[in-house]
Amino acid sequence: EIDHFDPRHFGISPREAAGMDPQQRLLLEVCWEALEHAGIDPFSLYRSSTGVYMGISAHDYAHLQVRGEALSNISPHFASGVASSVAAGRISYVLGLNGPCLSLDTACSSSLVAVHLACEALRHGECSAAMAGGVNLILSPEPSIAFAQAGMLSVRGEVRAFDVGADGFVRGEGCGVVLLKRRSDAVRDGDRVLGWILSSVVNQDGASSGLTVPNGLAQQSLLREAHRRAGIKADQVKIG
Repeated sequence: EIDHFDPRHFGISPREAAGMDPQQRLLLEVCWEALEHAGIDPFSLYRSSTGVYMGISAHDYAHLQVRGEALSNISPHFASGVASSVAAGRISYVLGLNGPCLSLDTACSSSLVAVHLACEALRHGECSAAMAGGVNLILSPEPSIAFAQAGMLSVRGEVRAFDVGADGFVRGEGCGVVLLKRRSDAVRDGDRVLGWILSSVVNQDGASSGLTVPNGLAQQSLLREAHRRAGIKADQVKIG
């Protein structure tokens, strides 16, 4: 229900909302929900050094707005409505946050890299808290057609990374945001804590069998470094 958005709740006019990428709308809603879930009044963060780190890759809505339309029909809100930078910037603007603010695109890892950068900023004292996450909506068929023609999509609709039976990936939609704080600050403030992030690491696959093909050795190296920084062994990690 991405068309169900209450613009006036966020101080946005209906006309401007119509020009906004639904991904921007969804991020605003989920950031608000994340703060409510944490028991924090969103407006209590006004002028705080809270950072915003959001992963966003798709630009489907921009294509939809200009498809078959005359250039004279472009809305004055088009540029800000589809700009990736505004996806994070609008959150800081609406809530009055003064910490670091950035949108990033590292494809499938965008939201995880956003969390990593937020953690690093907290460790270095660049912000007092950080909202981190990502959003992806599939609104037009062109990217899926291109992926299918390249043989990148799984015929079975299953993701089996590095498995002998892997036959591609599956596109997904959604939005997720977490509110991050330094452990000492969260304990001091009596926050509702869902978990601790022991470490985070980012690297690049570099050379592999193809531009879009993962490099297993590079990802093994990343996991080993993550375990080393966290001070734990691989068999201590429980999934599920």
